[in-house]
Amino acid sequence: MATEQLESEWHPDLTGRTVPRYIAIEGNIGSGKTSLARRLALTLGYDTLLEDASSNPFLEKFYQGNPATALPNQLYFLLQRSREIQSLRQEDLFAPTRVADFIVEKDQLFASVTLDEDEMRLYRQVYEQLTLQAPQPDLVVYLQAPVSVLQSRIRKRGVAVEQNITPDYLARLNDAYTNFFHYYDATPLLIVNCADIDIINNDEDYRQLVETLLNTNSGRHYYNPRSR
Repeated sequence: MATEQLESEWHPDLTGRTVPRYIAIEGNIGSGKTSLARRLALTLGYDTLLEDASSNPFLEKFYQGNPATALPNQLYFLLQRSREIQSLRQEDLFAPTRVADFIVEKDQLFASVTLDEDEMRLYRQVYEQLTLQAPQPDLVVYLQAPVSVLQSRIRKRGVAVEQNITPDYLARLNDAYTNFFHYYDATPLLIVNCADIDIINNDEDYRQLVETLLNTNSGRHYYNPRSR
């Protein structure tokens, strides 16, 4: 069955389930979080809340290794996130059903990897002046993959601005994500080893993940489909 058919025809059986109304997908660059968020929203009939990295004028120079762009790059994303949340506040935050490709804490996580001590001090001052009180997701799904897999997927999707991303940067982000989610307990969490599965183009891989995440209502869970 083609992906387009699956998205329009296949719907999981939700009978008797407490289905999360707000799902956030997280993961490193190249993990597939945005593609999964879009596909999951189609399957469940949810709205999407997605990052817009393409509008950031500092991102390409940052990926090219220009250290002077690190702080404006992070501040741009932070202010973008603030605007998104303010826009959401004009709606009923708890009534809509949504799939997002980020959690609010992501901004500080990336800043901790990219900024030096002085830049981080200024970043925190700006962060503290903003009101980033977004609703907590009902479920966070963290897509985890080694650097070699992330690099392969970045090359395959061919986004020009991403082709200068270094393995070292991806490795540092992987470490930051691992450390962050090691202590994360704010919401139910599903950690997905997506190194050996294709949840975007393989219908069976996708179905199995959807069934798993819809059954994750509390606590911390690990999904390692190829190890079973």
